[in-house]
Amino acid sequence: MQEERVILVNQDDKQLGTMPKMEAHEKGVLHRAFSVFIMNDRGETMLQQRAAQKYHSPLLWTNTCCSHQREGESNVEAGKRRLLEEMGFNTELTELFSFIYKAPFDNGLTEHELDHVMVGSYKGDPQINPDEVADWKWMKPETIREDISQRPDAYTAWFKIIFDKFYNHLMQEKL
Repeated sequence: MQEERVILVNQDDKQLGTMPKMEAHEKGVLHRAFSVFIMNDRGETMLQQRAAQKYHSPLLWTNTCCSHQREGESNVEAGKRRLLEEMGFNTELTELFSFIYKAPFDNGLTEHELDHVMVGSYKGDPQINPDEVADWKWMKPETIREDISQRPDAYTAWFKIIFDKFYNHLMQEKL
């Protein structure tokens, strides 16, 4: 099986080329990524706990799903593909915003991503892929925010960064 490649970009999200995913994370090179937040009709966000065998951040809680776009794939197409692969369901997604972040890990890898954040709506239970996901739960955004402040080590590095921006976006929408 061919190694997954990521799309290298500049700060304006212009594609510069591709690189094997592991190499990009070893070198901390800026690449395109996406993060999906699924909400239900009660205003809760679906979180996933990463599978134990993941090469970084195993068993930590994070947003519904996230990954990297493939060449020629739109942000929404990539989000829908990965949502089905990880959580086992389809729903419409809307892109909210994008931003750049950098998060180093203890294992020497670095996430340096131009992240496209998307939201969708779903009411049912996911059919999780156990190779990707250990568990899942619904939580109110306010509860997530409080839990992150009390138990930061229970969450992925990128989720803590992304969730803060997502939460602020939700609060702006309420105004």
